[in-house]
Amino acid sequence: MRANRRTMLQGAVPLAAAGLLGAASARSQTLPGAASPSRGIFDLPQMLIPVVGDERGFPVRRIYCIGRNYAAHAREMGSDPNREPPFFFQKPADAIQYVAPGSVGDHPYPTLTKNYHYEVELVAALKSGGRNIPEARALEHVYGYALGLDMTRRDLQRAMGNEKKPWEIGKSFDGSAPIGPIHPVNQVRHFTDGAISLAVNGAVKQQADLKDMIWSVAEQIAKLSEAFELKAGDIIYSGTPENVGPVVPGDLILCKIDGLSDLSVRITPPV
Repeated sequence: MRANRRTMLQGAVPLAAAGLLGAASARSQTLPGAASPSRGIFDLPQMLIPVVGDERGFPVRRIYCIGRNYAAHAREMGSDPNREPPFFFQKPADAIQYVAPGSVGDHPYPTLTKNYHYEVELVAALKSGGRNIPEARALEHVYGYALGLDMTRRDLQRAMGNEKKPWEIGKSFDGSAPIGPIHPVNQVRHFTDGAISLAVNGAVKQQADLKDMIWSVAEQIAKLSEAFELKAGDIIYSGTPENVGPVVPGDLILCKIDGLSDLSVRITPPV
């Protein structure tokens, strides 16, 4: 009798488990949204950059930035531009600070830093993407261009670099990507050359030509697509010329690229 009961109990274990699994499976199928949610538990704003001549905005998916893409800037940062392959980092989409043409944006001096640097850059905005994009076809994916600033907590970036640690804290913070409106390619051109400059309080600090880039926008797109699947909504900060330097509250920054709207921000006290 005892043996028979033991046999019955042993046989009941998988049956019970199967019953529980079946019940759990049934419940998961009846719970609304359990398998494929139709909306989030709260709303997140979509980062949109205004587009010249269009009421619609450009939705930002990712921000890619290339480092040390002008030879003189690479040297001032302690690198050899003749040997170094391109490298990239990212900023979060909500690092964008849009500044309208003709206005001066208030840009708060960030926390944790005592050495806050400007870096003026051409920004390329993508309308499509893919993997392993040939350089010869890369510019076909560009929707338009804008003028941007890659603001940098330089002391934190250098400290992390010296410790062989990621330096997002120096680059990827709130408001670290001021930008002007996007100019569609059909209204301007592909910017393979042209003057780029930055002035602080009226004194020119950075001045170069876009043709001085080590890696062109087309080459950057091709190289990025080897590591990531690029998609519509991605923007690329394409590097800064030499003579990056510090700003303090009260300073006025004015950025220019021939053919694009100027970009101006005033550094305000920390919030």
